[in-house]
Amino acid sequence: MLTKRWSGKFFNAINGERGRSSLLMLCVLVIALLLAACGGKDKTATKDFDAADEEDAAQNANVKKNVKPQADAEAAVIETDYGKIVIELYPNLAPNMVARFKQLIKEGFYNGTTFHRVDPGLGIIQGGDPLSKDDNPDNDGQGSSPNPNVAAEFSDVPFERGLVGAARAQSNDSANSQFYITLKRQPAFDQRYTVFGRVVDNQSLNNADVIMNAPTATGAERPADKIVVKSMTLQPRANFGT
Repeated sequence: MLTKRWSGKFFNAINGERGRSSLLMLCVLVIALLLAACGGKDKTATKDFDAADEEDAAQNANVKKNVKPQADAEAAVIETDYGKIVIELYPNLAPNMVARFKQLIKEGFYNGTTFHRVDPGLGIIQGGDPLSKDDNPDNDGQGSSPNPNVAAEFSDVPFERGLVGAARAQSNDSANSQFYITLKRQPAFDQRYTVFGRVVDNQSLNNADVIMNAPTATGAERPADKIVVKSMTLQPRANFGT
């Protein structure tokens, strides 16, 4: 707060030429400080992977090509109130993302999280956010694990029905814990997001379809009622069909 004595001198000064010059310099300084402050802050991160203002991730990205996915010896089994979803994992395509996913599963990280985003038009369901455990829906999609982000591991494997991708923010290298399942062919995602798994059977796909078509909150892609991941475990891939 300006003191009365200082404010009097200040306003007398700006009546003269020197005052006008001082005021101009002060304005320039304030603008410079504001610009510096804005430039030093990142945009609010969102793990909703197809955010409208994201950069074109395909540019300057290293894309692994002509590599046939090979399933890991362990599959991820997601248990929900809507049934089971079994996912085989592809460490030969995305070794770091598969390693992160398996690590978090072993830690019980995903238990109690939700599928916080469902979009029948786009054909996706998205989960893996620890913030979805709380009662504040406004922060869903913005959370991650305490671990460092995982760099992009793009490939030319197309995002067909049943593919599992790593959700991220604007940066190519911002994948962490969130994931999504495409339930429709999405060519716009190809070579722009990390493919690291696939839903293995029709029953799992049907259960994912039910989740995708669950009623949503008004004006949102959030399910009206929470769709909770009761547990996520690693089980032998050989226990499940082709």
